[in-house]
Amino acid sequence: MDYIFPPIARPSVPVRGQTRSFAVRRIFCVGRNYNDHVKEMGGDPARSTPFYFCKPADALVPDGATIPYPMLTQDLHHEIELVIAIGAPGRQTSAADAERLIYGYAVGIDLTRRDLQAAARAQGQPWDFAKGFDDSAPCGQISRLADTGLINEGRIWLSVNGAIRQDANLRDLIWKAPELLSNLSHGVALQPGDLVYTGTPAGVGALVPGDRVTGGIDGLGEIGVTIGEALR
Repeated sequence: MDYIFPPIARPSVPVRGQTRSFAVRRIFCVGRNYNDHVKEMGGDPARSTPFYFCKPADALVPDGATIPYPMLTQDLHHEIELVIAIGAPGRQTSAADAERLIYGYAVGIDLTRRDLQAAARAQGQPWDFAKGFDDSAPCGQISRLADTGLINEGRIWLSVNGAIRQDANLRDLIWKAPELLSNLSHGVALQPGDLVYTGTPAGVGALVPGDRVTGGIDGLGEIGVTIGEALR
C-alpha cells in the first residue's frame, strides 16, 4: 500500500531473554487502583467500578532514556505501575478465564501533567491531554508469564535521585489483574499487543529537569529514566 508520507515505526517493548520485541497496539491505564493513592488525591476509597484512560502507543519510552520536560506543565508527576502485556484476544472474558490473556508483565511509569489534570477535573473535562502526551509512558522489559507465573503480590517502589517516594505492595491493588482484565474486556475487545497500566500507589510527586527516576517491582527488575530540559 502506498502512503502520503511514511508511517512511523511500530512502537514495541523488549522481552526479557528474547531477540524479538513485543509490538504494542494500544495502552490502557487504570485510574485510582490503590486506596492510599485515592486518599492522597482527595477521592473516596470505597471500591467502585474501575475507570480507564489511554495513552498513544508512541508515548512509550525505553529503560535508560532521557525524557524532555513536557510542554504546557509546571507540575510533572511520576506514578510507578505494574504493566500487563496482553498476548491473546479477549472479549467479554470472565475473571476466571482472564489469565489466558496475559503474555507477561513489566515495570512502567505513568507520567502525568498534574496541573492540567487538576484543571480538567475541576471543569468536568476528560484527562486525556494530561496523561497522553509525548514520552509519557516509560516501560521496562516485559517478563513472560511463562517465566514469572501469576504476579499477585510483591514490592512496588519508585525513587527520585536515590530517595524513595513510592513504596507499596501489589497485594494492595483494589482491582486485581483477572477481574481488571475481565472488566476491561467487557468494554473493548482486548488484542495481542495491548498494554494495561494497572494504577499507582501513594507517594506521587513532582519531577524537575535533572531528576533521575528509578522504579522496580519484585521479580520484574527495574526501570530508570532521566528528566531532561524542556525542548525549545
